[in-house]
Amino acid sequence: MPMSYKAAAEGKAVKPPPLESPGNNSFLGDTFYSDAPADKQMSCGFYKQEKGEPLVYNYTYDEMKIIVEVSGEFFISDETGFKVSASPGDVFYFKKGTTITFEATDYALAFFTGLRPPI
Repeated sequence: MPMSYKAAAEGKAVKPPPLESPGNNSFLGDTFYSDAPADKQMSCGFYKQEKGEPLVYNYTYDEMKIIVEVSGEFFISDETGFKVSASPGDVFYFKKGTTITFEATDYALAFFTGLRPPI
């Protein structure tokens, strides 16, 4: 079948599940993923960062993230010290091997697509 469809893949209505990282307020859930071989598989879904402990994440795959909603401020920084105050509509590309820190003063919601199997 050339097209796949998933109804009601709305990320705002339901908070994604928490990441298995103690001490942070980060939530991520795969909404959809391809059925390609594992080394070419793509996943997409919603990511939410809430006020509290920042998430420091080491990417083992390439990912793109579109910021959908921000309440307060949402900071994204890399290991070089480059830091951005992200806003809705901003798009980020994280290369495999990059370490990124996500920090929200209230909360932020983003949609992501990653070159990885589902988690």
